[in-house]
Amino acid sequence: MDTITSSGGMVVAPHMEAAKAGADILAEGGSAIEAMIAAASTIAVVYPHMNGIGGDGFWLICEPGREPKALMACGPSGSNATLSAYHDAGHGQMPTRGPMAALTVPGTIGGWALAKEAAIAIGKGKIPNSELLSAATQFAKDGYVVSRSQEELTNQKFLELKDQPGFKDVFFVDGKPPKQGDVLKQERLADTLQHLGAEGFEEFYRGDVGEALARDLERINSPVLRRDLEQFEARFKDPLKTSLKCGTVYNAPLPTQGLASLLILGLYDRLSVQQREGFDLVHGLVEATKRAFLVRDRVVTDPARVPEPVRPFLNADWLDEEATKIDMKRALPWPHEAKPGDTIWMGAVDKDGVAVSFIQSIYWEFGSGCVSPQTGVLMQNRGASFSLHPDALNVLEPGRVPFHTLNPAMAKLNDGRLVTYGTMGGEGQPQTQAAIFARHVLNGMPVGEAIDAPRWLLGRTWGDETTALRLENRFDPDVVKALERAGHELVQLDEAYSDTMGHAGMIVRNDKGGLEGAHDPRADGGAAVT
Repeated sequence: MDTITSSGGMVVAPHMEAAKAGADILAEGGSAIEAMIAAASTIAVVYPHMNGIGGDGFWLICEPGREPKALMACGPSGSNATLSAYHDAGHGQMPTRGPMAALTVPGTIGGWALAKEAAIAIGKGKIPNSELLSAATQFAKDGYVVSRSQEELTNQKFLELKDQPGFKDVFFVDGKPPKQGDVLKQERLADTLQHLGAEGFEEFYRGDVGEALARDLERINSPVLRRDLEQFEARFKDPLKTSLKCGTVYNAPLPTQGLASLLILGLYDRLSVQQREGFDLVHGLVEATKRAFLVRDRVVTDPARVPEPVRPFLNADWLDEEATKIDMKRALPWPHEAKPGDTIWMGAVDKDGVAVSFIQSIYWEFGSGCVSPQTGVLMQNRGASFSLHPDALNVLEPGRVPFHTLNPAMAKLNDGRLVTYGTMGGEGQPQTQAAIFARHVLNGMPVGEAIDAPRWLLGRTWGDETTALRLENRFDPDVVKALERAGHELVQLDEAYSDTMGHAGMIVRNDKGGLEGAHDPRADGGAAVT
């Protein structure tokens, strides 16, 4: 896959219409932050199986010469999300679809609001919100072309989604799942976007949109109440970071699994793997992943309820010691409870060097499946990651922030480069991040080749129950045999490019302002430049 270059600005996204919407804002003199709002709103319309304004979002924003900032736009569980309510309703475990799966406040619009404030604070943010949302509003009103992945996932999840409140009215055509190439309209969502553009993003929580959404949620017995919407605010926090030989890598703090993404790279960096490709690369990253996930599953939860501090895990002493436990010839046995997810990652860098790594999600494909008829908002099912067991780390209770697979990434390298990168893919996000970072930054592969190269996935995602190590079918047979001899339980996929491996993207800005970027051939997007 080719690497796209630019001396101006760049946006990469898993849908080209989103990348173009962001690039159009850059061409008008807008910042990377504003471009990302345009791209985020557009992809919420044209890629509804992967994300939407009824979900959550996380940002890393970096100004030249400064440390990145993490913008956390994740909503808590609703006031009526109690253990007793779910047990009384007959649930032995968290529901994944329907009204009681729509139990957390959508945070992504709050993130757009705070991001716009941040753009204004640095002397940018001059483009009206109505213009930032114009492409999204137009696609929702006039229609967008259904993608291959939307057709496939609607069919795969037909039985789970067909009876959810409001779903068929918006996402079916003549009572059936749409086909690739069909044109779908979302008129109520268009009205909502137009209203937010004209009256302000806060309307989603404390205005007419919030009031209408709350009425619809009450009608279907969702645990989220009007006061839950009114009380929500996105927040800036310090990102997590750790030092590698090549520079510093950053990721989102709790409740995301950004900790795991950093631990994988921190551990792998200490293995001093020399191979550009081959057994040592894959085995080393997989074994680092296992140890990172053991830590993640022990400590990652609502940051107000974390059982132990997480930053010590990112210190050199801990990473040095833990890396010595990795056997570069044998695989650690791996039964593991993994977490699925459906998400989009996008990146943007403007001509002044402001960079954004952004991820937006409704958790599973089409989230809860519940669509608000008055607002057109498809609600996420992020709260499905809670547990109904009272002793669990992520036990359900009102006002609690759920565990998030989402984690946008950045790196500031010793040679002056800024790397903005990420992927969708639930359990696979930290693994794919590590793969493309290792291949490009550590091994010198061009960006496009690093993203194109065959990938692997340890654990379950996209509804698959296996915890084996899955490989795309383009790996060298000798590498596959060596992994088997080392004790890895392998599943070779039929596909050369599998959606299972996520939709990754990367933008690299050098110290002279030149940009290189690419987005995954496994998705429907690419890079758009100015």
